[in-house]
Amino acid sequence: MPRNRFAPDRGLTTRMVVTMFLIGLLYVVFAGVLLALLRGSWPIILVVAGLLFVAQFWFSDRIAAFSMGAREVTAQEQPELHGVVDRICALADLPKPKVAVANSDVPNAFATGRNHKNTVVCVTTGLLRRLEPEELEGVVAHELSHVAHKDVAVMTIASFLGVLAGVITRIGLWGGFRRGGRDPGTAALVVLVPLVSAVVYVISFLLTRMLSRYRELSADRSAALLTGRPSALASALTKVSGELAAIPTKDLRATEPFNAFYFAPALTSNATVSKLLATHPSLEQRLAQLAAITVELDRR
Repeated sequence: MPRNRFAPDRGLTTRMVVTMFLIGLLYVVFAGVLLALLRGSWPIILVVAGLLFVAQFWFSDRIAAFSMGAREVTAQEQPELHGVVDRICALADLPKPKVAVANSDVPNAFATGRNHKNTVVCVTTGLLRRLEPEELEGVVAHELSHVAHKDVAVMTIASFLGVLAGVITRIGLWGGFRRGGRDPGTAALVVLVPLVSAVVYVISFLLTRMLSRYRELSADRSAALLTGRPSALASALTKVSGELAAIPTKDLRATEPFNAFYFAPALTSNATVSKLLATHPSLEQRLAQLAAITVELDRR
């Protein structure tokens, strides 16, 4: 029996399992190659890899919320926002997360937390000022769908390998140089270690971005079906995307590093290569899916 009322998404589950399997396989191969190349450095590699994983998994949500300026608010401070969160949690049969607000004119929202006990749903002051209550409900439902599907925890683990590749490269090179630049093996390590790391980083990056785009479509669909108002979510998407386009690029670039967390990306591009690297599907894709859901609901 499902623990919440968000529509299950077998496609998302399958993609998560496949992506995590591929990333896990890549991790094993990566670790094996590095341990073979850097025999003398393997204790340091294992210790640093373990500490880095624990730090990213347990503290990445707090770091992200802090970096974005999220401040937890009470029901007395933000009664309308708390009311929206309460309604969506009741509809979805989910425990209520912490509610936060970020003082930013950039209209957006995000959810962080590796499990229900650590979940924080945050909206910016710019979003609160621009959206109608029904539109805000759609955005909150989208973010809580990420929580229900454990997207945050999965994406944190999935992105870990790319971070680890860069750290291990530095450790390996540092260890290689410490052994002496005259060692014939050092020159080979200086070439091989960054090369292996770069390949691993690119593959893991593309896999996580592909998964990220699909999870956004899945969250849109789950939110639309839960609220029964796909048009409200479409309106919110259109409004947020339009408002983002009117905000100075220099202000958007300050928030661009957090695109993966956001309801809508701060900066977008129509270039094909950029779409492959994007954290979110295009606005056209998202609106087309919501239009199809509207037709689907009308037929019921």
